[in-house]
Amino acid sequence: MALPYEIFVGLRYLRAKRRNRTISLNTVVSIAGITLGVAALIGTVGIMTGFKEDIQAKILGTTAHIIVQDRMKDGMSDYDPVTKQVATVPGVVAATPFVLKQVLLTTQTGVQGIVIRGIDPQREGTVTELAKNLSTGQLADLSRPVKVKQPPADDPTSPAVETEKPGIILGKELALRLGVFVGDTVNVVSPPAGPISAIGMVPKIRTFALVALFQSGMYEYDSSLAYIDLAEAQKFFNMGQTVTGIEIKVTDVFRAAETARSVEQSLGFAYGARDWMQMNRNLFSALKLEKTMMFLLLVLITIVASFNIVSTLTMIVTEKQKEIAILKAMGATRKSIRRIFMLNGLIIGLSGTAIGIPLGYTFLWLIQTFWTLDPSVYYISRIPVHVQAMDVFLVAGSAIVISFAATVYPSLQAAKLEPVAALRYE
Repeated sequence: MALPYEIFVGLRYLRAKRRNRTISLNTVVSIAGITLGVAALIGTVGIMTGFKEDIQAKILGTTAHIIVQDRMKDGMSDYDPVTKQVATVPGVVAATPFVLKQVLLTTQTGVQGIVIRGIDPQREGTVTELAKNLSTGQLADLSRPVKVKQPPADDPTSPAVETEKPGIILGKELALRLGVFVGDTVNVVSPPAGPISAIGMVPKIRTFALVALFQSGMYEYDSSLAYIDLAEAQKFFNMGQTVTGIEIKVTDVFRAAETARSVEQSLGFAYGARDWMQMNRNLFSALKLEKTMMFLLLVLITIVASFNIVSTLTMIVTEKQKEIAILKAMGATRKSIRRIFMLNGLIIGLSGTAIGIPLGYTFLWLIQTFWTLDPSVYYISRIPVHVQAMDVFLVAGSAIVISFAATVYPSLQAAKLEPVAALRYE
């Protein structure tokens, strides 16, 4: 089947005659503008998506997918039956109780306010990636007393004696800030918990031995988080047989909200469940907004390139007035003339998009392959990159639509051309 003549005419119009190379140059510039816009969009969106997923993986590796707490009380006393019931909810992989408190850590070289978590060493590994994030030591070391040599508390000048201390796990950055290593001791100070004396509330202090270090890949966690055994936390904070809540791991992290609602329905109104998206809503909202704004700003590159399309087609209309008049005199309709110039803009947009997509992928490959970072500063050795098919479709669609929109004015001007006026002086 023969192709419509508009296609052959449109392709011919994009090539300039020998006496006028300006049109062909403008065509190349227009295609190059669309190409750079598409490549920049692919590269930016790919990097933004990569960073978002990298942060998401690090958060999910340190914190639970869902947290269950008692709405009526500060703590949860019946956590054993609740944990067993939660484990039966469809979509739940594992559940374990935890204690969460704010304390001060003190050493001979520093003081730091942190968040301390009391965990069950045997079950924590089934819910979070803490065991995999340990750079030194083992998670099971928390449940074993550690023998350390220290002088008696009432007489620091006396010779050191061997005593047993509970274990604690610190983030790598926190340990560096406090100047401690595995085997050293740290003092945990809990201001709210302590006996009332004549001078007021006396802080409760207990010495722990550092048994392991973890590195999650996020500075906020590595510099302000510590772990102790669940039983030790209950004893230290005078909580008895209560815990702060229950942390849950689910099969599908992106359906954690639905699973959280199922957990609430299973446990009743007295218990509330929050998924990881709710707990980190501000962070992920900021990342989404940043990605959207970067996309909109870079679309301006494509819009600027579309002005070249307008100028190119306008020049073609000016140069080809006689040919357009002859076509109309031979029976071409206004609709056909509009098609010719719209096709020109569409060809420019498709060509720029077809070149820009692989160019964007090449740009990302070069960044990921040759651009290395210092892990001690940036916490990553290479820039994370992930290009989603939907993002590529959105970028390509935007470029083609903008290119097509740029043809509206020139095509209307060409369609309005009257054959008599164009051929009057020929």
